[in-house]
Amino acid sequence: MRDLFNRPLPAGLEGLRELALDIRWSWSHGTDRLWELLDRDTFERTNNPHLILQNVSAHRLEAAARDPVLKQELKHWLQQRQEYLDKPGWYGRTYPVDALRATAYFSMEFGLTDALPIYSGGLGILAGDHLKTASDLGVPLYGIGLLYQQGFFRQVLSPDGWQLEAFPFNDPTSLPVVPLQNHEGGWLRIKLELPGRTLLLRVWQAVIGKVRLYLLDSNDPLNSPWDRAITANLYAPGLERRFLQEVVLGVGGWQVMEQLGIDVDVCHLNEGHAAFAILARTRSFMQATGQSFAAALWATRAGNVFTTHTPVDAAFDRFEPALLEQFTGPVVQMLGISLDQLLALGRRDPDDRREPFTMTYLALRGCGYVNGVSELHGRVSRHLFEVLFPGWPHVEVPVGHVTNGVHAPSWDTEQADALWCKSCGDDVWMGTATELADQISRVTDEELWNFRAAARRTLIDYVRRRLIRQLRQRGTALTLVERAAHVPCTFDRE
Repeated sequence: MRDLFNRPLPAGLEGLRELALDIRWSWSHGTDRLWELLDRDTFERTNNPHLILQNVSAHRLEAAARDPVLKQELKHWLQQRQEYLDKPGWYGRTYPVDALRATAYFSMEFGLTDALPIYSGGLGILAGDHLKTASDLGVPLYGIGLLYQQGFFRQVLSPDGWQLEAFPFNDPTSLPVVPLQNHEGGWLRIKLELPGRTLLLRVWQAVIGKVRLYLLDSNDPLNSPWDRAITANLYAPGLERRFLQEVVLGVGGWQVMEQLGIDVDVCHLNEGHAAFAILARTRSFMQATGQSFAAALWATRAGNVFTTHTPVDAAFDRFEPALLEQFTGPVVQMLGISLDQLLALGRRDPDDRREPFTMTYLALRGCGYVNGVSELHGRVSRHLFEVLFPGWPHVEVPVGHVTNGVHAPSWDTEQADALWCKSCGDDVWMGTATELADQISRVTDEELWNFRAAARRTLIDYVRRRLIRQLRQRGTALTLVERAAHVPCTFDRE
């Protein structure tokens, strides 16, 4: 796909853009040297290769085009990337072709890298690690999220030790994303009908190895100022704006998959924020088959998965019936049901008209499989949701669990990665833990000690660099900044 933010690159360096826009660099650190050769300071401060290409001077690029070392690095890593993309991965080797066409993974946040700050905590980190792991394993998965003008806040400390928060603007041109194009070569826009107006949503694409993440953004100049701010903040304040964010994610996100012609077998909701995707999918099935709403909901339910993270009932997203009445008129009409029928899907007691609409209840009723994120959380969730299954034994409440894991290459150090790969092979993280025990046990005491020393040194150097940067941002005296480069660490005295 042509990048609408193309910057001409000198002959021989065109492949830099391909590497810079693949967020695989967030866990495959082999290309770090390449970006350090181009602009060490920017890479150290932002870890954002795409920003380096946006900011590096034309003079530096011309010099890089004459640098045989840099060009050899580029050629090597382009080849490595292509080999990675060509590998079928565990999924491709284990399952026949077309066993699963596509999974759409909906999440309000994705924690992939600091260079794409659209997450705030564990929910986003889990979603980001899902995408990375799907890429490594070759699982056909697409992420659906929102592109916020302001993501998580940045914490700094004042000279007297108080916490200060900063909310920097996410300039899309500096983020590792590109506008997603439609079949006519223009910017893909999704249209959602709201009372008295049409909301336009721009769509951006992030590349994560073999996986694509699509991010919706309401900051279109053709929208009203109020509507442009729907995607301004992660977890927007105010019930109306939060409600519209969840409509954008669920309904708008499903429309993205339809516009791209992607046949989705599994719709995975990471928390209840995206539960409106259930209704959008139901509507698509009704159009394709001519079935009633009830039949379509039941037919598509088997392909919907809901991962719940919230361990307390008070934290569920709830909206007053009046809010749904205001904004869901077109949805109710398309589904061929009444407002009361829609509201009943999100109520503990479907007949209680005073009860608010709970997104989690909609997700539970519209998904064929529901899971917590640990064995303990599964038990807690069964207690939370047993009110929806009166008369059922507690152990039979249909909520299971999946113990959360992490995408190990994103969290290990370069030293740890080198040690594991040397001992267990480059595909070390693609198997099960039981397969690794014998191989890693062959590591010598000397290798382990050297690894430990190198890892500690890396940590100490990193902390010192961060301290220097923080002191400079505070306007600290130069003498104190210089001393920070040698600040003692307990590790040094062991």
